[in-house]
Formats: sequence, structure tokens, C-alpha cells
Amino acid sequence: MSSSPSWFWLTVVGGGLSAVALCILKRCSRTPIKCASLRLMSGKTVLITGANCGLGKATALELAKRDARVILACRDLVKAKQAMDDIRQKTTKGELQIAKLDLSSMSSVKQFCTNINAQENRLDVLINNAAVMAHPFTITEDGLEINMAVNHFGNFLMTNLLLDLLKKSSPSRIVFVSSSLHKFGNINLKYLNSKHNNPYADSKLANIYFARELHLRLKGTGVSVHTLSPGMVNTELGRHRLSKVLKFCLQPLLGLLIKSPEEGCQTIVHCAISEKLDNVSGGYYANCEKSEWSEISQKNVPELYQISEKLTGL
Repeated sequence: MSSSPSWFWLTVVGGGLSAVALCILKRCSRTPIKCASLRLMSGKTVLITGANCGLGKATALELAKRDARVILACRDLVKAKQAMDDIRQKTTKGELQIAKLDLSSMSSVKQFCTNINAQENRLDVLINNAAVMAHPFTITEDGLEINMAVNHFGNFLMTNLLLDLLKKSSPSRIVFVSSSLHKFGNINLKYLNSKHNNPYADSKLANIYFARELHLRLKGTGVSVHTLSPGMVNTELGRHRLSKVLKFCLQPLLGLLIKSPEEGCQTIVHCAISEKLDNVSGGYYANCEKSEWSEISQKNVPELYQISEKLTGL
């Protein structure tokens, strides 16, 4: 009888190892995702938020390789400078510039946009990539819940303040990095600044509602809007959800089971440059292909746009 628990744990561990082995085999046997476009971006300016790490940094590298002028908009300029140096170790092409942007602060967003509008002659692609996940409940200096402030309200204000420059540079593109987790979002327009049960999902759903409304408002301007899900990617996004010790222990497994930033950024690059999206707007993409909108994302919610205008001081 004493051997029963041993057999139980052997079965559990064996089953777990088998599942991991199967996942690894599946991962290794599939074709890596890659943006098929060979388009160069010489003479084009791209602005990427949250470009000091993860998807943003990988996207900056890919576009620099295509000879783009890339502005890395980051909250921490020390990390931004390190990211720029890392990119320069991998390519000498393109032009890199860093700029301070704290999406949790509407005053920082306004100052950032004032600087960009004064300094830049054109803006061909705006990539709204920066995000936080499961950040502990905090109210920002503007009275906004921090997950929504960074992931939605900051993007909302910045995008609107840069619209004239994007229109001047048309044909131009706005790319929203959302998430398949938006399907679990549930936005209550009366309580946008309250504590959310699933703040990341809610904010990613807000990205989609904003993108869909913006697409309608920008018809005929030459500015197209594209939304995407990069899938599960091994980045620092989940730092508030996983402890450093657990992340360290899981890192080798995560590297095998989910996408690297280099692979995860390919759909972002696709939406930013692909010839297939010339004169196209309003789509949702995954794995470098057009995907179907989820049922919850198909609604048009212009009220969110109006409320966001008021809360951000636009």
C-alpha cells in the first residue's frame, strides 16, 4: 500500500514530461512565422512605443534592417539607450533615435507629441506596442487606473495628437498590438477607472474598439489602421504576474514552448510594411495573415472614444 503514492507521483511526473515533450516536438516541427514582404523602408520614419525590450525592441531591429528611421519611444531612457546599442550590434542599417514617453502620464504624452510634431517632417508608421500586464492596482496622477492608462488612454491621446503628422505623411499606417486575450475583456464604460477583474484583457479590448472607431474616422485620409495579436511571446510583459524566481525557473521551458520576440514581432512588421496592406484598412491579423474578428470585438463603441477624449484632456 505504501507504494501507491509513489506510483501516483510517477504517473503525474511522467504525464507532465510527456506533455512537455509533445509540445516541444510540435514547436520544433512547425515552420517559423516570418513576414514575407521584402519591402525596404528607406526614407520612412517609424515610431514604436515600448521599444526598449521584447516585441518593441525586436520590431525596431527588423525595421532598422530595412533601412527605416526608427524612433524608440520609451519610459526609461537608460534602457532605451541600451536597446539602441544592442540593435546597433546586429545591424548598421537604418537610423535610430530615442525619445522619452511615459504613457501613464498624460502630461508626458502631450510633451512627447509636441516634440515629435516640432522635430519630425513625417511619420509613416505609428506602432502602439507598449503595454503592462496585471500591474498592481494604482491610480495615476491623472486619476486613471494604471493598466487602462498605459494600454489605452496613453495610446489614445498620443495617436490623436500625432494624426496631423500621419495625414501629412500619407499613405501612412497606425498599428495596434492587441492580444487574443481581449476575448476575455468586459468593458464597463461607467467604471473605466475602477479596479478591473481582468485589466489586461479589458485594455486590449479597448485597443480594438479604439482601432475600429479610428478606422471609420480616418476613411479617405490615406491613414490606414491595422490591429493584431502577436500570440504568446516570451517577453517581460508578465513580470507583474510571475515572481523573478519562478520566471527564472520557467525561462528555459518558455523559450522552447512559445514564440521568441524575434518571431512574435513578425506580424507587427507585416502590418507595418506589407504590400498586401497597401490601400487596406480596418483588419485584424495573426501569424502574418488576416484573421477573423472575435464576436466581442465586432461591436462599434463610439462612446469609448468620447469618454477617452474627456478623461485624457484631448
